[in-house]
Formats: sequence, structure tokens, C-alpha cells
Amino acid sequence: MNKEITNILICGIGGQGILLFSDILGEVAMENGFLVKKSEVKGMAQRGGSVISHLRFGKEVYSPLIPLKEADFLVSMEKLEALRYLDYLKEDGILITDNFYMPPLPVLVGEVEFESHTIDKNLKEKVKNLYYLPAQKIAKELGDIRISNIILLGFLSNFLPFKIDDYLKVIERNVKKEYLELNKKAFLKGREIFSQ
Repeated sequence: MNKEITNILICGIGGQGILLFSDILGEVAMENGFLVKKSEVKGMAQRGGSVISHLRFGKEVYSPLIPLKEADFLVSMEKLEALRYLDYLKEDGILITDNFYMPPLPVLVGEVEFESHTIDKNLKEKVKNLYYLPAQKIAKELGDIRISNIILLGFLSNFLPFKIDDYLKVIERNVKKEYLELNKKAFLKGREIFSQ
């Protein structure tokens, strides 16, 4: 990264591990000598509502909030949330999203008709650097759907200047012992997808 501040917006729905993702990445950046600022908006997280985390790191960072059109990366755990927060991504920014779609309540109860392929069409039209990952599918295959966030973190790590060991050490400090090996495996799987 040649610029002074790296801006990463992480979004999804309640229960997808957005805050853990943000905490791990923030700690990794701090351990590498960067100043880190974070801000989270949880909304109705407990009920599957929208959750967003702003994470900024650099030599000097004054505000925790990423201005519109200034996110270098937008990482989304659910593709409708990616579309919702797309205005934050800068023109040549990178969008990494799970291809998972959770219909909002009005769609589920039949008040509104909406097909998920319209999300894909919008994202493809508006984003130059778009990466779709089957993170939830991979997480299920590895044994626990809750690790899809760590798979996405592993994928994102390919774009950042930190060592794999830095992430693995921080994951070790932030994840319960019984889930540690699974989370490490998820992180490495996310990194590996990038080179396939």
C-alpha cells in the first residue's frame, strides 16, 4: 500500500462475525506499527439486522469513520449488504463478498418481490474489482458455518502487507481454544482461494 491510510469497510448481518473480523484485522495492523481507528454500527444485530464496521489504519489516522467513496476495500458477509454499502467504495476499490443472500423480511413475508440475481447484476455493473466467494459453502464443508468470516479475512489478507503468522497469532488470542484449529484452517483456506 503506497497511501497513508488504508480504509476497510466490513459489513453483513447480525451474527456473522463482523466485529471479530474487524478486531482481528485491527490488532494485526497495530502489531505492525500502524495507528488503528475503528467504529461499529450494530443496529438490530441480534435480529439479523445490518452490521457495519469501519476500520482505518496508517501512520496517522484522526477519524474512525470512512468517508463515502474512500474505502479501499469493502468486505461483505452477504451480497445484499455489499450493495447497501457500495457508496463507500472508491472507484478503483476492491469488493470481496460472500455470494450468500439472505432475503430481507418484506421479501420473506411476500410483501415485496425481489430476485437475488438483480444484486449480482448491480454489483457487476458498478464495481471494477469484484470477488465473489462461496464462503458459507466452504465453511459448511470445513464443519462450521460460523467461520465464513475468517475465510473472507484470509482472502482479504492477500491484498494487505501483513504476514500470515501475524494473523494466526492474533486469531489465537481472539478465538476460543476449542475453535482455534478450525479458524486457522478457515483463514488459510481463504488465502488459498485467491491463488486458485
